[in-house]
Amino acid sequence: MALTLALVEGVSLFVAVGAMILLWLHPLLTDWIDVLTVLSQAFGISFCCIVAFYYNDLYDFRVARNFAQFASRLVQSFGVAFILLAIFYTLLPETKLAGRPFISSFLIIAGFLLPLRGISYTVMRSRHFVERVLILGTSPLARKLAQGIEARPDAGYAIVGVVDDGAGSEGTFAGYPLYGPLARLAKIIDDVRPGRIIVTMAERRGRLPVDELLQGRVEGILVEDGVDTYERLTGKLAVEALTPSNLIFSKDFRKSQVDLAVARAVSLVTAVIGFIAFAPLFGLIALAIKLDSRGPIFFVQQRAGRYGRRF
Repeated sequence: MALTLALVEGVSLFVAVGAMILLWLHPLLTDWIDVLTVLSQAFGISFCCIVAFYYNDLYDFRVARNFAQFASRLVQSFGVAFILLAIFYTLLPETKLAGRPFISSFLIIAGFLLPLRGISYTVMRSRHFVERVLILGTSPLARKLAQGIEARPDAGYAIVGVVDDGAGSEGTFAGYPLYGPLARLAKIIDDVRPGRIIVTMAERRGRLPVDELLQGRVEGILVEDGVDTYERLTGKLAVEALTPSNLIFSKDFRKSQVDLAVARAVSLVTAVIGFIAFAPLFGLIALAIKLDSRGPIFFVQQRAGRYGRRF
């Protein structure tokens, strides 16, 4: 969801800013130089804005959880965008845009993003676009998973209840209805009609309702391990809930040669661009270190890399 939204906003801003520049400065494009100028100016502004939005967590819905938080962070993001544009214009002065067209670009961006995000938050919270989730188990992982789902409105999940043998006195768990026992899972599924069942039970031997889960799979209900769901939602490992089978059947121990090559190429290209862009700043930092303290500029230490190789 976040990546899709970033792509949609990036393309939309590029088109909107390009159209505005065309109306302000180039009502008639006479040659390819004018076309390239308009495209480079629109690209510079839209690219710097998207990067600023990313580093201000506007695409992390765990941070910008609602429209009010997004709006406040949008103002901060414009300050970062101005700094990035200053660097961009220093490297490519022919793309510089100033005066009223420059101000109009950011007014168009704000006027475009605010209603778009308002619609996005409304859609994400609409019951027509969320998947009903039933959690099996009341382990610590179940509580952390509920918190992770609450923090990710873009995930499109809505918890409809928790099922376990031990029902609390208040009949709730982490603020959600607590059903039980597990032997009644088939009846509970018929009542709440989930689209996904997430298993978070700490002890499954002799307790996991296999027949009911298989029947749910036949009826089109997705059944998922809580460890996998938690990792996908938060980007973290639920270390305390890992089992040997989670590690044995993990697909992430070995990367393909294509993945490794692409990752290496992206790292090198990013490093070279970053070094060139920030070389003046690095020079000032090096000078400040030499003026402030004795010894070498670089702090060097050995690290262990892939296969235990030292570098």
